[in-house]
Amino acid sequence: MKVRNSLKSLRGRHRDNQIVRRKGRVYIINKTQKRFKARQG
Repeated sequence: MKVRNSLKSLRGRHRDNQIVRRKGRVYIINKTQKRFKARQG
């Protein structure tokens, strides 16, 4: 999982990327390509 300050650019890398807020953190998840996971902060 990548840790980045800004997730906006990472979201556009794949069409199935979703931005999700969990426990006060922002994540990018992708059900089809698991390698695109990322967390903000």
